[in-house]
Amino acid sequence: MAVEVGQVLRGTVVRILDYGALVRLDEGSTGLVHISEIDNTFVRDVNDYFQINDSVIVKVLAIGDRNRIELSTKQAKGQEVQEVEGGADGGINGGVAPAPAELAAARRESRASFDQKMDQFLRDSSERLSDIKMNIDRKRGTKNTR
Repeated sequence: MAVEVGQVLRGTVVRILDYGALVRLDEGSTGLVHISEIDNTFVRDVNDYFQINDSVIVKVLAIGDRNRIELSTKQAKGQEVQEVEGGADGGINGGVAPAPAELAAARRESRASFDQKMDQFLRDSSERLSDIKMNIDRKRGTKNTR
């Protein structure tokens, strides 16, 4: 059975792009979840919502030219997965779509802690560099008396 418009399927993120994520569906084909179809809120960075090899539930919006499949995670929320015959099930039968916003919140928290660590590192580094510069200036001032 081929993918049809309106189906809700399970897939795996195989590539993250600036404008969306490529998802390989369990039945073998690959489609794009555009950044505007990830969540109902504004999505600044796709990496906040997806990582490579994440399992996602998507809804097929359209099948365009050259079999390009347009997908949506925000429209698949709360809908049950439809199994595709001949697809690789992966041991998971059906289920309700997880909320991408919950995953994004957890990733933002971990990113915030990284940002805090980076800010602290930059402050410490700046202090060390200023100490080194003062020592060099003192040394030059005593040696270069003209």
